[in-house]
Amino acid sequence: MALSDDPQAGELLVSAAGRDAGFFDQAVILLLDNDENGAIGVALNKPSTTPVSNVLPAWAGQLNPPPVLFAGGPVTPNGAICLAKVLDRSEEPPGWRPVVGDVGLLHLDTPVEIVHGAYSDVRVFAGYAGWQPGQLEAELRQHVWIRSTPREEDIFGTNAQGLWRRVLRRQGGEAALLSAYTDDPSRN
Repeated sequence: MALSDDPQAGELLVSAAGRDAGFFDQAVILLLDNDENGAIGVALNKPSTTPVSNVLPAWAGQLNPPPVLFAGGPVTPNGAICLAKVLDRSEEPPGWRPVVGDVGLLHLDTPVEIVHGAYSDVRVFAGYAGWQPGQLEAELRQHVWIRSTPREEDIFGTNAQGLWRRVLRRQGGEAALLSAYTDDPSRN
């Protein structure tokens, strides 16, 4: 997927902000939508310690490891968003809307019986990241984010903690240098 001039659904936004970025410190966001109403996405590398079975018990057996809620972002943290990869792209299962390729949003009201066997990967996020119209573009001009093309393992991989560094490293140049920053600024 080549990056266009404007950020598109399916792209990664990799935080280039410093340690004072709060939730967005070392965040890797999958952009789910960007239109005249603004942009939304979910953080792929912020697993919580809350098992999905505690809040959505019927979905626990459908998830990729780790079977926990991921913190999707600071907006509506008590709401849930589900990403799922369909097994057969020629059929769009009920409750599923594509975002990029065979990865899309799955409505959590979809009966689990329908979900079973229709998806190879499923992950649930609490909350999301959101931008007002023009806000994301302004942040990109300020170099708050580095845009990247996702790989499948970025979205559903089991090593979410190292994702920020891995995505930056494969960008090369200054982004790869940023990936080497330590948590202790005096050591950079």
